Amino acid sequence: MNEEGEDKFPYKDTDLSAKERAEDLVSRLTLEEKLSQTLNYSSALPRVGIREYNWWNECLHGVARAGVATVFPQAIGMAATFDSELMFETATAISDEARAKHHEFVKHEDRGKSKGLTFWTPNVNIFRDPRWGRGQETYGEDPFLTGRLGVAFVKGLQGDDPHYLKLVATPKHFAVHSGPEHLRNEFDAQVSDKDLWETYLPAFEACVKEGGAFSVMGAYNRVNGVPCCANKRLIGEILREQWGFKGYVVSDCGAVKDFHENHKVTETPEDSSALAINNGCDLNCGSTYEHLKTAVEEGKISEEVVDNSVRKLFEARFRLGMFDPPQDVAYAQLPYETVNCEKHIRLAYKMAAESFVLLKNEDSTLPLNKGLDRIAVVGPNADNKDVLLGNYKGTPAKYFTALEGIREKVSGETDIIYAQGCALNSDKMSGFTEALIAAERAEVVIACMGISPQLEGEGVIGDRQDLALPGMQLELLKALHDTGKPVVLVLFNGSPLSLNWEQDNLPAILETWYPGEQGGKAIADVLFGDAAPGGRLPITFVKSVDQLPDFTDYRMEGRTYRFMEDEPLYPFGYGLSYTSFSYNNLHLETGKIQSGDTLNLSVEVENVGEIAGDEVVQLYINDLNSSVNTPRHSLCGIKRVQLAPSEKKTVRFQITPIMMSMVDEKGRCIVEPGKFLLTIGGRQPDRRSKELTGADVLRADFDVDGENLIVGGNKV
Repeated sequence: MNEEGEDKFPYKDTDLSAKERAEDLVSRLTLEEKLSQTLNYSSALPRVGIREYNWWNECLHGVARAGVATVFPQAIGMAATFDSELMFETATAISDEARAKHHEFVKHEDRGKSKGLTFWTPNVNIFRDPRWGRGQETYGEDPFLTGRLGVAFVKGLQGDDPHYLKLVATPKHFAVHSGPEHLRNEFDAQVSDKDLWETYLPAFEACVKEGGAFSVMGAYNRVNGVPCCANKRLIGEILREQWGFKGYVVSDCGAVKDFHENHKVTETPEDSSALAINNGCDLNCGSTYEHLKTAVEEGKISEEVVDNSVRKLFEARFRLGMFDPPQDVAYAQLPYETVNCEKHIRLAYKMAAESFVLLKNEDSTLPLNKGLDRIAVVGPNADNKDVLLGNYKGTPAKYFTALEGIREKVSGETDIIYAQGCALNSDKMSGFTEALIAAERAEVVIACMGISPQLEGEGVIGDRQDLALPGMQLELLKALHDTGKPVVLVLFNGSPLSLNWEQDNLPAILETWYPGEQGGKAIADVLFGDAAPGGRLPITFVKSVDQLPDFTDYRMEGRTYRFMEDEPLYPFGYGLSYTSFSYNNLHLETGKIQSGDTLNLSVEVENVGEIAGDEVVQLYINDLNSSVNTPRHSLCGIKRVQLAPSEKKTVRFQITPIMMSMVDEKGRCIVEPGKFLLTIGGRQPDRRSKELTGADVLRADFDVDGENLIVGGNKV
């Protein structure tokens, strides 16, 4: 019972919709009570039976910052699987753990940060520049791949219950955000409508319209002069009016304060608060909305605007079942024992093993023989737990470094000699001798190199200026190579490295990203052939920063595989296997369609090698008669298939009008009549990919008849 009596007010009626309940509740609150709900640390409202709530939570690759949880590979590694089904399964496991942890926290009256059900995930910004420290949090450089994986992740987090959300997913950072980190709080990203709709917005649109995300987080930066968290065009016109978004918008943390302190578009916290909430930012991560009351009193904000934001916030909490009997909410029944359970540990292993990209394998150096007499394992990342986890991480109950995984995997007769060799980022060579002694006595050297979350990340950790291996790692690799022993390079990193000498001189290179708690086990299985690598690069590896435009230039010209003219070291979509695949019988249902129609096609994929493996089937489209500049190639279909030796599978795709569209200078997605080229295979249809893989792709063209047809994009 509360002060208003025993009557069952509408906001307590579980038969009503969440929206109706939120409207009733907000109508009963005072202005002060409503304003207290607009900060990420929302106050309790005892008068109406509402407990305090902290909206801040993260689950980029597992429940973060809340104690023990299963830690999956970092987001960029998960993207390298090109496997949306596995992504959905992983997000479902993460949301299971999030629900189980939340309800136990609540039972113990622990309602602090990182204990709630609203998660600021996934990061669907485009990884447009490999220097960006937060690129590790993304799904790479391609809008289509990012969208497919983002939708799968959102759906896995939010669940499929018709009445309740499992969690609230929050695609971020909306929009046009991808470094530089040291400028993010003051930076103005200048972007054309063409680049905006062709590259920066599609993944957000997919997460909102197809994934059903109930929250979106604004970015720190400005876009074309206007702060993202107060951007009428982005939030009001595009997100809400054009995409039909019904959920709430949250600022990035401290972003509203940046309006007056860094962007200098306002003078006071009251002005900043008014600018943000008047333009659709419902929730402030930070403390600037503490000044909303003064802004209301000064007439800068109407109480109606406050009501609108608070209604959306309470609708989310009602949809999460926060105020309903636990027995009515199926998700509230998930036991705490689901956290880091054996099923999820196996899934973390599977995700890691699928994420690895075999960059080079000269003369079938890999897989290695488990019965070798002596193996040298060297390098600063061989026994480094930090490189398993990436940023925004939880705490695994148990870790497996590469060294631990290799020791567990090999024959009991095999001697493993470990030497760190050098530090991750130091000019000292004091460990070289020990590493060389180990190499001289071994039959093969496994060199675990790369970078770590200490060298790339958010904010003060920041971006990288140089893409080469840091410190003395390259010098150590050259010294190991000079011993005459085969050196297998195992990389740990969240963003691309320039590996020119390594590609030219080492026999085998395996990219493992930040592979999560089971990374060491998965690495060992791939190195010794108990698992086959099948990942593909979700981002281009350039030869050097000299191939990149200025970091602060947000034009897409010269960036990513879609617009870069220079030859890269390793292309987007590239990856080798321990087996070989052939493509046959590419069939289009017709060679001519009308503008606005879809086109179905199929292809037969066969494992023509001697061992089982995964193939990532990639479909690209080119508009051959476009009236404007279009990407060199555009990914429009992915399917990861598992094939035993001699096994065949038929893979089917549907080409939709939006895939056939070009984006004009006004940002409109238009299907133009003309000829289109489709290419399909295990790689991108570029010269460098063919040179590296030795594999061909299949090609087919079709014609589109009719008139120009606008199928999406900017509504001008």
